[in-house]
Amino acid sequence: MVGGGSISLRFWGARGSIAAPLSNRELASKIEAALQQALEEGLHDVSDVGRFVAGLPWPVGKTAGGDTSCVEVRAGGELLILDAGTGIRPLGLELVRNAGREPVEAHILLSHTHWDHICGFPFFVPAFVPGSKLTIASPHEGLESRFRRQQHAEFFPVSLDSMAADIRFVELEPEGQFRVGEVDIATLPLSHPGGSFGYRISYNGGAVVYATDSEYKELSQVALEPYHDFFRGADVLIFDAQYTLAESVEKEHWGHSTAFVGIDMALEAGVKQLLLTHHEPTYDDRKLWDIQQQAMRYLELQGGEGRLGVELAYEGMEILIVS
Repeated sequence: MVGGGSISLRFWGARGSIAAPLSNRELASKIEAALQQALEEGLHDVSDVGRFVAGLPWPVGKTAGGDTSCVEVRAGGELLILDAGTGIRPLGLELVRNAGREPVEAHILLSHTHWDHICGFPFFVPAFVPGSKLTIASPHEGLESRFRRQQHAEFFPVSLDSMAADIRFVELEPEGQFRVGEVDIATLPLSHPGGSFGYRISYNGGAVVYATDSEYKELSQVALEPYHDFFRGADVLIFDAQYTLAESVEKEHWGHSTAFVGIDMALEAGVKQLLLTHHEPTYDDRKLWDIQQQAMRYLELQGGEGRLGVELAYEGMEILIVS
């Protein structure tokens, strides 16, 4: 549990559209690349293995992971969960393990209810723990009925009513503000088929913005001003960068964006750190790393080095914001 005036983030899922676990082919490729580097470096002492592994290039030594959208946020003693994709399943296991099967209290804030953002909830173990209090919130209408349909007997063997936790649904204002304890939260509509919403979480001078599943079709200053205002001065902006520039043209109206647009908007809004998320499920880690490197070159061309940090979000990634 984070104390003091800090905000902590942990990614449990960073994929978009559908879960995409690491394949045997991809794993074998990583092992081959690591062994090749070990041979080149003359690694022969077992005591050096840990150091060697820690120094492997990102696409070899790490993975973005395969679970879909879920970010754990801790602030002011509150547990906030951004989206309930498949990543919420391992998060739930961790929460129960740490709580010793004691009740869990959390607010789950949904960007929208497309499957990749809610399909993990039926596997969220705290929802089965008596005494747990879960508030599921979003500006979408009919939120509870959407969850009930997902767990209808035709699609899933356990109904929403069979879950032992106290589950409450709250419909938020599309452009509103509310509080969870001492944490201030604002919402903003985003451009996505069926609608999506961004969240700005503020506590003790720090701010995190979650803006996934959004397309920015009109890139004029006037059109982007509401987003710039919403992102303004955030310590961290979690941004949908599923597509390359070419794909954003080919897949217009699909509701996703690019790292380049994210960089432009983050620089304009004075954001400190940009985290690229909602990764394309067909992209392996090397492809994602290539996109990251292209983004860094673009950031340099825009004169943004030293003003903005840009990173790929990945499962297990942790960020601490201390104001």
